[in-house]
Amino acid sequence: MSELQTILAHNQEFVESGGYEAFLTNKYPERKLAILSCMDARMVKLLPEALGLRNGDVKLIKNAGALVSHPWGSVMRSLLVAVLELRVEEIMVIAHFDCGMRGLTAQSMLDAAQARGIPADRIETLRHAGIDLDSWFTGFDNVEQSVRHTVNMIRHHPLMPSNVVVHGLVIHPSTGKLTLIEKGARDE
Repeated sequence: MSELQTILAHNQEFVESGGYEAFLTNKYPERKLAILSCMDARMVKLLPEALGLRNGDVKLIKNAGALVSHPWGSVMRSLLVAVLELRVEEIMVIAHFDCGMRGLTAQSMLDAAQARGIPADRIETLRHAGIDLDSWFTGFDNVEQSVRHTVNMIRHHPLMPSNVVVHGLVIHPSTGKLTLIEKGARDE
């Protein structure tokens, strides 16, 4: 059975048995909080448990490295929607130690793309079209510096209200211990 078939079979049972009833809530986060976190598989259950979060408490946005890499990308748009439309008043950027984005190089990603069948001429076409693959695919060397950079991008975005509090943290992927990197304050 494929993963899709397994998931669809589980979903049918979940819906038919009313399993969803324990998760009913509305679209507004109860704690008026948005969290940008890494997509790491270790964070799926650990992050909410370590923070004491329940369904409906927060808007949770995940991507590789918990990064805002571009001020006009989808991550920043999601944070702005959370703040401007969904009553979020506080944002936490929560990266983690032992992240796959640490030390990631564009060359290793492009080599992997070619190994998976992406032709070299397509990569060159993208480069000639002005896409900076080297910056786009490069990770970070220091998780704390990465968190500070992302917090700074969020805080200083021209559409982010100045009264939105933005914090930066790093979580341990095994224990869930949080390390505070940047503490936000009102009207910074």
